[in-house]
Amino acid sequence: MFPGAHADRDEAGYALVGAPLDASTTFQPGARFGPRRVRHFAESFDDYDHHTDQHFTELAVYDHGDVHPTDDVAEYLTFLEGTVRDFVDEDAVPLVVGGEHTVTVASVRAVDPDVFVCLDAHLDLREEYAGNPLNHATVGRHALDVADEAVILGARTGSEAEWERAAQADVTVVPPDEVADWADAWESEGSVYLSVDVDAADPGFAPGTGTMEPFGLAPRTMHEVVRTVAPAADGFDVVEVNDRDDGQTGALAAKLLRAFVFAHGSG
Repeated sequence: MFPGAHADRDEAGYALVGAPLDASTTFQPGARFGPRRVRHFAESFDDYDHHTDQHFTELAVYDHGDVHPTDDVAEYLTFLEGTVRDFVDEDAVPLVVGGEHTVTVASVRAVDPDVFVCLDAHLDLREEYAGNPLNHATVGRHALDVADEAVILGARTGSEAEWERAAQADVTVVPPDEVADWADAWESEGSVYLSVDVDAADPGFAPGTGTMEPFGLAPRTMHEVVRTVAPAADGFDVVEVNDRDDGQTGALAAKLLRAFVFAHGSG
């Protein structure tokens, strides 16, 4: 159980769902351990948040546990989508903890937002990768099948075809050195889904992830983005934590999840 997530399902304002999918990781595997590590490294955090004057234990967070993968990724995403949609129908804001970024596809389909906002080092706008259309590198493409617009914050790499797709009117890419200014100026329009791929952080801060990319964001900037977007968001995920560090990445992911709940709860 995520520390402080003591609410029963029938009273939940937020529903945490672990999604330990680790099927298409292309470099360093281990995302299957993400939900476990995020829960574990949250254990040392104080219940009280001075930014919002709230206690996490009073915000009605329910931990559903993990939805374990099957051999068929498409089948798994369909089942995960149904699980998340059940919580949406119950008026609980979903908090999905990956697992590889592919799990976001299920959650976005369930929430059905107008705008997909994503912290990520990669554009993730491929139509397929290694012949696989359900891959962590295709998440943005799938999100745009649902949302009208995608905003990718901190992206600093992608294929030539991805950058061409990113130049279209329904995609906004904000490079790392402009993300803080974006957060200061952002105003919500329509419903929003917020996805945090921890590789948006510079690997010096978050080395426990599958595809590290230097020259990334500082945790403070990611925290600012999460707190800014959360009040307008109808769903959230944090993904791509693996077991290849001493807990820095799991701690960052857990802190950002809590920051989302605190900011959403005070919004």
